[in-house]
Amino acid sequence: MHHDATAEHLLSIRPATAQDNITALTQLLHRAYQRLGKMGLRYMAVDQTEAVTQERMAQGTCLLAFYQGSLCGTILLRNAQQTNGCPWYNQPQVASIGQFAVDPDLQAQGIGWRLMQAAAQLARESGAKELALDTAEQAEHLVGWYQRLGYRFIETVQWGHTNYRSVILSLKLHQETPEVRSL
Repeated sequence: MHHDATAEHLLSIRPATAQDNITALTQLLHRAYQRLGKMGLRYMAVDQTEAVTQERMAQGTCLLAFYQGSLCGTILLRNAQQTNGCPWYNQPQVASIGQFAVDPDLQAQGIGWRLMQAAAQLARESGAKELALDTAEQAEHLVGWYQRLGYRFIETVQWGHTNYRSVILSLKLHQETPEVRSL
């Protein structure tokens, strides 16, 4: 993972607020998912409405990434209580991420990795033991990237709103253990 030291301080990540621009966020999702849409994969984010963006944001904690002050990425963390819908997601210790996007012009610069790290930290703080996600089986570039980040295959699932079978991938969240100090 090569991180551009100059870009590092120009990137900020924070939870979304009511003041954030839903139109800009929805347009970012459309741009980021366009490649998947062209592959024939009907991800919700390919063409979801602003109302759907807001509904999905309300399902968990929506993080936004800004590069030099401009919106460039997003990820939605659902804690274990907010995660459900398939056997793995229904487990009490499993949190999940979704609605994950980085502006196509800024991909492969560590922004997605930073968003994933921020979501994992929030999941850890919420008490989750696993952080899961799902993506299209055919999106091999994404499946490979998640696997390089340490995610492992769990199961496949067919969601009602998609035209593809999804793979559920999950990462074991190692709880940071407090340092043992000798008295």
